[in-house]
This record gives sequence, C-alpha cells and structure tokens, in this order.
Amino acid sequence: MAEIVFLGGRTELVPRAAEWFSKNWGVPVSAYLESMAVMSPERAVPRWYAAMEKGRIIGGIGVIENDFHDRTDLSPNVCAVFVEESFRRQGIAGQMLETVCRDMHENGIDTLYLLTDHDGFYERSGWSHLTYANENGGGRAKVYIHIYEEK
Repeated sequence: MAEIVFLGGRTELVPRAAEWFSKNWGVPVSAYLESMAVMSPERAVPRWYAAMEKGRIIGGIGVIENDFHDRTDLSPNVCAVFVEESFRRQGIAGQMLETVCRDMHENGIDTLYLLTDHDGFYERSGWSHLTYANENGGGRAKVYIHIYEEK
C-alpha cells in the first residue's frame, strides 16, 4: 500500500505536488499553490494529500470548499482524486478516500461531497449519489455524498 501524506505536514512536497496535480488535471499550478499555502493542521479545509511510493507521488486527493460547481450548499468537496495509470487497481484511490474521510472526521467534519462523472467506483467505496450540479465550465455532473461512520 502507498503512504498517504497530508501535505500540510510536509511543506517540502508542496511545490512538487502542485506540479503533479496541475499536470494531471490541467488546472494552473498557481491555483494549487494558492490553496496549499493556506493548509494547516488546525484548519479542516483546504487539505491536500499525496499517495507516495519510494519518494514518488503516485496519487493525490484534495478537500476544498467548492469543486467549481453551482451547489455551494454542498460543502466541503473531495476533489482531484487521481492515481497514476500504472498504479491503478491496487486500492490506492480507496485508501486515499478512507484517509480523507477519517481525517476530516477527526477535524469535526463527517459529511463530504464529491463531483464526478464516474460510475461504480464511488458507490463501491461507500459513497451515494445525491444529486446533480452544474459545473462552472458548463455541463452537469453527479454529486456524491459520504457520511462518516465508525468501523
């Protein structure tokens, strides 16, 4: 399994992680750097995480207030879930989701939302389809909800 690292505690990884997220999502590096700059252990949102293997970023996930959609009442949002293709189907995305849900619970947030056009994976990971939202760039996407429950 990969090591899931909270980037707020590993500031030396922030520039490399911002580049990695930008490369995989096409969002400017500056947007990630801006969001990552205000992370702190005392603040629940935003939060950014990297899945690491042998010092290499192989996956990433974030938690932000709003993932570029019109349903601002559905917050905070898990965002930018991505695993490098050669590391997929090894449970890393599920491991990242579990880490984020547990970490947010420990910071007093039990309900999370996620905007996606994927089917199946999130349901298998304990998320439920809630509604649809209009994306800021146009189009509609599914909004999923996850309510933390102790295991």
